[in-house]
Amino acid sequence: MAETESYTATCRTSEPASTDGLGAPVRGYDFSDPTVDYHKLLSTFRTTGFQATSFALAVDEINKMIASKLIPKPEESMSARTNCTIFLGYTSNMVSCGVRETIRFLVQHRMVDCIVTTAGGIEEDFMKCWAPTHVNSFDVSGASLRAQQINRIGNLLIPTQNYCLLEDWITPILDQMVVEQKNDGVLWTPSRLINRLGREINNPESIYYWAWKVSFLLMFTFSKRLHPYSIMTQ
Repeated sequence: MAETESYTATCRTSEPASTDGLGAPVRGYDFSDPTVDYHKLLSTFRTTGFQATSFALAVDEINKMIASKLIPKPEESMSARTNCTIFLGYTSNMVSCGVRETIRFLVQHRMVDCIVTTAGGIEEDFMKCWAPTHVNSFDVSGASLRAQQINRIGNLLIPTQNYCLLEDWITPILDQMVVEQKNDGVLWTPSRLINRLGREINNPESIYYWAWKVSFLLMFTFSKRLHPYSIMTQ
């Protein structure tokens, strides 16, 4: 009896109207055309399903922000740079990997207004100005890497020497900043410190070089969890 009821429930014919409200039919991109239409390919992400649909929804939100940014700002908001202030938040691994170049492009061309990041999101950028991070494998032995003075971030490898190069560069700058604080009364907030380092690195591959160059707004958080104690300066 139970099997009969289960079969009946499973094979019951749906009413034609029951598909209303279920959403668009699933359909991906048809690669039959030898010339790939990349705009159409990305557009079909919306009906592809799974994470592709989430990607398409994220694109929609970004397009809304861009459209709002292009609208003239109200007169009562003269202190704002544009009609829409766009915050970009990321953790250090985004700078360790190749997303760094995307972030640098966004900052360089003022496509975002404020960065919210962590200490690692700062140091990884400057460190790459002195020596590269390398793509390897998730399977390589961490113990053997450590014995060779090589550090692992997932499938990315960073020789310890890279950190030494960063320290050799940054230490004299920090010493000079202490002098300026004592002699000139400069108050070094985290964001002001980052802007100073962006000026000192003088390398157009750096995110924070461009943040300094275009007088960017920075928010710095002391942990990987964003919290109210972040410091923001311009």
